[in-house]
Amino acid sequence: MQDIQSAPPASREKLMHALYEAAELEQNLMCTYLYAAFSLKDGEGEGLSAQEAEAVARWRRVILDVAIDEMNHLVAVWNITAALGGAPQFGRTNFPLSPGYLPAGISVKLAPFGDEVIQHFIHLERPQSSDEPDGAGFETAGPSRTPVPPRLTPAGYDYATIGIFYETLEDELRRLVGQLGEAQVFCGDPGLQLTSAQVGMAGDPVTGLESALAALKRIVEEGEGAPEHVDGSHFQRFVAVRDELRELTARNPAFAPAWPCAENPVLRKPPRPEGRVWLEDPEAVATVDLANAIYALALRLLGGTYLIPAQDSEKALYAGCAIGLMHGIAHVAARAARLPAGASHPGVNAGITFTALRNAAALPHGPSARRFYVERVEELAAVAASLDQSDPHCHSASALLDKMVQRLKGTPPPSPTSVSQ
Repeated sequence: MQDIQSAPPASREKLMHALYEAAELEQNLMCTYLYAAFSLKDGEGEGLSAQEAEAVARWRRVILDVAIDEMNHLVAVWNITAALGGAPQFGRTNFPLSPGYLPAGISVKLAPFGDEVIQHFIHLERPQSSDEPDGAGFETAGPSRTPVPPRLTPAGYDYATIGIFYETLEDELRRLVGQLGEAQVFCGDPGLQLTSAQVGMAGDPVTGLESALAALKRIVEEGEGAPEHVDGSHFQRFVAVRDELRELTARNPAFAPAWPCAENPVLRKPPRPEGRVWLEDPEAVATVDLANAIYALALRLLGGTYLIPAQDSEKALYAGCAIGLMHGIAHVAARAARLPAGASHPGVNAGITFTALRNAAALPHGPSARRFYVERVEELAAVAASLDQSDPHCHSASALLDKMVQRLKGTPPPSPTSVSQ
């Protein structure tokens, strides 16, 4: 971290830039965790022993719970952004991220569950005092970001761990408040933020320095950079999964808890094919395409909530529908993990690609936005109905999307929905 006493003046613009990177970081972590969870097998019917099936079910729950935490962290970052008078960032870069896009040699790609993937997750969530190495195949040779002198144009912070990144954000918030005053810094309308009043995500509105720092502290303590002694941190939970995985593998060297999903699947022939798997199987392509579209709509709906005041019932409606769609992603992505990637990749299965749109911005609040959302979810529901309804994953996704159509068409908004359901 930079010396606060000698640092150049803090800037709302530069702080907003850092918060946008934080939003991208949380989204990227969430997607990689979900990809690993969706790749896991389910029960003895998929080749696991009773003991293995019980363990794998727990691991899935652990990884999904961590991904839910990342979603809560993302909301916290968005709320701080809105509190500063900014518009939350919903876009991100497609997988895999190019080396150097993030500092500290952080590698971000989609890969199925396995020892090396869990080790990678442990490395990402490691506290500052930990020397846990990265997982095999995730190491990067690229350097950290080149330090830049103070300029008007924002530049990304350099940091060794994610915890240090959030500590730097805390320091910058304190400095900006010291320069401008708390009321001037936190000038955004708190009613535009997303809180437990609309959806069962943790956290209260960010209204000042104390609540902003509390939100950042929770992010660090729950996962990124949490001290090693903190029970239940992401780091500790992933270490427990790794240790049990190695124990079961030692007992049964043939133990395969996950489907052989592709690393970094893509739906179009990539201009740079290295490190990517182009999906060719028609059923897999249709399934992954649907999963991606559900993901994109969920993000757009969440974005829309930040344009709607708290007293408007559509805020809770859009938030609830976004969370409901995320459950739909789980069904469709699990189906994709069980389908072949295509003839060019024998023995490799497909997987959701989490394709990011160039413009994931929220729509202007009003009747036109509702019309857009209804039309889009109807499109998704029609495609889901065309998939193999004898597959429980497809059937569940189709039923869920039909419910989303009815909710968005005018059914009274539901009570706040818990993201952990």
